[in-house]
Amino acid sequence: MNQNLAFADYAVFIIYFIVVATYGFTIYNKRKKDEQDAKAYFLAEGNLTWWAIGASLIASNISAEQFIGMSGEGFFLGIAVAAYEWLAAVALIIVAVWFIPVYLKNKIYTMPQFLKTRYNESTALIMAVFWLFLYVFVNLTSILYLGAVAINGLAGGEYLHVIMVGLAVFALFISLGGMKVVAYTDVIQVAVLIIGGLVTSYIALTTVGQYFGVGENAIAGFKVLMREAPEHFKMIIPKPTATSSQLDIDKYLTFPGLMSYLAGIWIINLNYWGCNQYITQRALGADLQTARTGILFAGMLKLLMPLIVMLPGIAAYVLYQNGHLPQLVGGKDGAYSAVLTFLPTGLKGLSVAALTAAIVASLAGKVNSISTIYTLDIHKKYIQKEAGEKQQVNIGRIAVFAAMLLAVLFTWNDILGIGGVGGFTYIQKYTGFISPGVFAMFFLGMFWKRTTGTAAIVGVILGFVLSVLFNEYAPMLFGNETLLYTAYPNGKGAFEIPFHICMGLSFFFTMLAMIAISFAGPKVNPKAFEIDSEMFKVKPQTTVLIVITLLIIVALYVKFW
Repeated sequence: MNQNLAFADYAVFIIYFIVVATYGFTIYNKRKKDEQDAKAYFLAEGNLTWWAIGASLIASNISAEQFIGMSGEGFFLGIAVAAYEWLAAVALIIVAVWFIPVYLKNKIYTMPQFLKTRYNESTALIMAVFWLFLYVFVNLTSILYLGAVAINGLAGGEYLHVIMVGLAVFALFISLGGMKVVAYTDVIQVAVLIIGGLVTSYIALTTVGQYFGVGENAIAGFKVLMREAPEHFKMIIPKPTATSSQLDIDKYLTFPGLMSYLAGIWIINLNYWGCNQYITQRALGADLQTARTGILFAGMLKLLMPLIVMLPGIAAYVLYQNGHLPQLVGGKDGAYSAVLTFLPTGLKGLSVAALTAAIVASLAGKVNSISTIYTLDIHKKYIQKEAGEKQQVNIGRIAVFAAMLLAVLFTWNDILGIGGVGGFTYIQKYTGFISPGVFAMFFLGMFWKRTTGTAAIVGVILGFVLSVLFNEYAPMLFGNETLLYTAYPNGKGAFEIPFHICMGLSFFFTMLAMIAISFAGPKVNPKAFEIDSEMFKVKPQTTVLIVITLLIIVALYVKFW
């Protein structure tokens, strides 16, 4: 044992592990026949309920970079960072109503398959290889590294590699059973994640109440946060002026007020939730109504996430500013771990289980998507065209093992330098550069029949080039103040354009280029999807879920604008 975790904490964690492992093994035994059906193995086709789809979406989405990174942004920015979660709920509504019907009607199972069906095989192959590299060397590695570092800190700081291997093996155990095992174990993972996360937030608020003399009361503690840090409870960060401090400028660079809502945050969310194999895979094997209900259920769960991943960061900020959090180390990214030190024995184990659940679920979902893309879009088409159902399942399992092994090797000594920039920043940096081009390619491909394959390839390349241009070189080449943007000092001797604005500009010019190129082609591309209004009609119960979600979001923005 060590100074951080007691026997009861380990006992709670072991019980969590046994429950998940037992349940996963039970599901696997019931669905052994999936080994003879590749689509059932990779997509759990026709086997997932709406609640399993919704829970799996959240479990795959919430990981160490949210617990650690978003809590850190709560410490730094405050409630403004909740926009990522609350607007994700709106994005999920858009995906459920307009994106998923297009995928299901055209029998799309993978994102590369979408590109081949709508554009051409070259575009599909290029993006399949790109997504594999992105998922393995950006997402998988950063989730594994940041998760291992976080849990290692709570376990005494001496077990990094043991924990890293443990997380990888746990995720392998789940993912080798296929999508059905991943999705249904995600239901338990989400339950642990939410319960453990809410417990941490509750203890953080009661601790604040105790230190500020209002009693161990969560509501009273929340009122203390609003009183002591009113600037942390504003959704819109003001635009810097000539008299603004560097801290205020840094906040705006991270989340540029109203401009975030006009530019990048929608591209981030719609690309992530609507054009991402890692996410859409959960719904692609279901019927339309089940998929829609599951996605909307995930949207409602997203409304809870700021309570779990952001509020502890604000509590840490108030405690730290008033000298009550000397154990905070590592700046804002240490906020969540510092708050966990207040948890009593047993509950600390529950919170570690919640963090582990988030990490393992994300790892399992990611490697499942990697194996799906590799097996169905590369191996079956270009390496072993005659592979049968059983062979495809076996190839998928080999891909799962290989991807996880690569992730462990590259995170063992942090070869990629994830620790230097932080996992959350690492993911945003490398996925954000490609998001404008990818989203433009998918959006126009779905809803504009004239879009051509040439335009798609140009769009992906141009979106990346423009992202690099605006993020890295535009202030030096065109100046700090133009009609398109304002660049601000970053405190490191240079000027930067806020990242969200860079994404918005990249997306806008990429769309223009793709539209111009497509006008040179036929009025209706022969590979365009057939779309009719009936596809997008929703049932009354679906409308009710949408209205409830939007009303809650409106109420939150009215309260914290």
